[in-house]
Amino acid sequence: MKYLAPGVWRLKELPAPSINVYLAEDVLIDAGRRWDRRRIFAELEGVEISLLALTHAHPDHQGVAKDLCEARGVPLACHADDVEAMEGKRPMQEAAPGNPVNTMIRKIWQGPPYKVDRVLTEGDEVAGFRVVLAPGHARGEVIFFRESDRVAICGDVIRNMSYATGLPGIREPPPIFTYDPAENRRSIRKLADLEPSLILPGHGPAVTDIAAFERFAAALPA
Repeated sequence: MKYLAPGVWRLKELPAPSINVYLAEDVLIDAGRRWDRRRIFAELEGVEISLLALTHAHPDHQGVAKDLCEARGVPLACHADDVEAMEGKRPMQEAAPGNPVNTMIRKIWQGPPYKVDRVLTEGDEVAGFRVVLAPGHARGEVIFFRESDRVAICGDVIRNMSYATGLPGIREPPPIFTYDPAENRRSIRKLADLEPSLILPGHGPAVTDIAAFERFAAALPA
């Protein structure tokens, strides 16, 4: 694991971080794709966890949720607006459902439905982080924000990589994966308003150049 901030690590992924899974104290945040099972289980060998909390219920963030919760006997948490998606009562990916990329992702990345034990709402606390609702990419997308040092685990509100080249760079999530891009831009501004000192996205390395993020957020179309 890579140490990122006090009590926060990112599970390793080679050759570079692209589908991020974080450990905050004893809470695992996100669960990768279905095919990430081996690396996640290997990284967590000998590590005690008490909860799996999702930033949002998309196939690349919930893939190993069922297997992990059952194997470790831990509860699953996500925001109230993503419970139906996680439990299989509505599609996980609402943007461009007929797009062939989304069809492929659903078939090879998406994990099985699983019961949500802890329903998160705005202002709840998880491992010392406050839950901040940030919809747009997904209905129940959340930011986990820690007031003490202003660390933000932001899921896919932003990404810090190009999906074409794999190189770092702050970007919006692609429209084919985002059911309401305009709403997501409002969530990006909400993230900026938190004045984070470190941003840990769902894809790509940590954002440490906060001035660059602020410029990015300020330049977004209304």
